[in-house]
Amino acid sequence: MVLRREPTARQLRLGVELRRLREAAGLTATEAASLLGVNRVQISHIESGLTGVSEQRLRRFQSHYACTDEEFIAALAAMATDRARGWWEEYRGLLPTPFLDLAELEHHASFLRDVAILYVPGRMQTEAYARAVFSSRLPELAQEEVELRVLHRMARQEIAIRSEVLIHEAALRIRVGDRATTRAQLAHLLEASEAEHITLRVIPFDLDGFAKASSTMTYADGPLPRLDTVVRDAPHGSVFIDSEAQLNTYRTTFRRVKGASLEPEQSRELIHELTKEL
Repeated sequence: MVLRREPTARQLRLGVELRRLREAAGLTATEAASLLGVNRVQISHIESGLTGVSEQRLRRFQSHYACTDEEFIAALAAMATDRARGWWEEYRGLLPTPFLDLAELEHHASFLRDVAILYVPGRMQTEAYARAVFSSRLPELAQEEVELRVLHRMARQEIAIRSEVLIHEAALRIRVGDRATTRAQLAHLLEASEAEHITLRVIPFDLDGFAKASSTMTYADGPLPRLDTVVRDAPHGSVFIDSEAQLNTYRTTFRRVKGASLEPEQSRELIHELTKEL
């Protein structure tokens, strides 16, 4: 079987979950290979996302690993057998892989939760705002690279995903572009906040002791809580987090930040006031 040159985040996640199942069963890769009638290298390739796995083989894993969580196995089988090519594949080879992985994650998410501190979340940016963000990147991007990123970001917005978005007042006040860009961005947020699938809340400056979120995060609900994913920004790109302990930490973080944010109607009123100042 030909090995994948660059597994997607979703393919890597499937491999990670299979490795976790094996380790929970107390089996080494060599022992698992012996039970399944394959060699250790094949187990390594599957767990590294370098090769796929059929539902039939996945069921054999379930049997030998003594996993009784049928709902979880069914979710893994759906991940393993999904052969659909999403819209983001048009950008493969044109944009860094994390851009594609994020679009795929959003496509499969049942619910998204965002915390944004310095920038408006990508899925809620106007074209001009997004262009200003990518144009300010260092080292500077060629104009063609900027436009590809803007097109990709706008395409992400075409899919309506149930979302709860918490934006700090700092992100609303920082002028990524000029006044006109900022004013249009605030108007866009007000319009988006009226959509049934979006709940928008603002974290105000006038808040004592706020140290509950140090940077942007996106929490994506999977088909089951144990298949949730957190995406954090890092200097070298997006980081995908999926360990249960860390997921619990970010669930708690989101609840705390939400508790410190304004109600949706108050949030809209604050955005209206900020628009008047421009």
